[in-house]
Amino acid sequence: MTFDIKICGLKTPEAVAAALDGGASHVGFIFFERSPRNVAAETAGMLRQAALGRAQAVAVSVDADDAALDAVVDAMAPDMLQLHGGESPERVAAVKTRYGLPVMKAFAIRDAADLARIAPYRGVADRFLFDAKPPKGAELPGGNGIPFDWRVLAGLDDDVDYMLSGGLNAGNIGAALGAVSPGGILGGIDVSSGVESAPGEKNPDLIRDFFRAVRTALAAEENDAALT
Repeated sequence: MTFDIKICGLKTPEAVAAALDGGASHVGFIFFERSPRNVAAETAGMLRQAALGRAQAVAVSVDADDAALDAVVDAMAPDMLQLHGGESPERVAAVKTRYGLPVMKAFAIRDAADLARIAPYRGVADRFLFDAKPPKGAELPGGNGIPFDWRVLAGLDDDVDYMLSGGLNAGNIGAALGAVSPGGILGGIDVSSGVESAPGEKNPDLIRDFFRAVRTALAAEENDAALT
């Protein structure tokens, strides 16, 4: 199984190039005005051109209506939509039908009880993304640079395909990958603030550091598996 790596919140050609050169399977563009990573749909449409044939371009929105999503899809032509708000299962199904695109549904996680909320979305969303619950008073549903207790994901059903997000960086990715086993299917990881020098400012050097750390962690896991 391929292991996906998504660099999210991209806004510049330099950051997109660093993500693609590092081997990103997904590049994410955020459409949420309160986010420092917010980007115009037309800009995302230009930036995603570099990913054609190399990575999936993901449009990330938060409780967006049809008009807003229409504008994003028309200008950017994403390969996937990520819904990062409180969208209902019915809304997820409607978005899939309207655009004919796969949909990844994000959930904010603090403890094992939060995982129960995915039940009505199973068979509706194509994939899940698990992010940390934002701190009280935070304006952003994600990208706050805080992790959650990854061990809670060990209790997931074996067939739940998900990406791990929330406070990941080069320093903790090894611990994160080790903590989530054996629950569900960890199909990939998503990083945003962990490769930034300031909120919304992607740092190509930090992106490269992150990819090196991921490769090291994955190689260590393969070695461990071979020894058991």
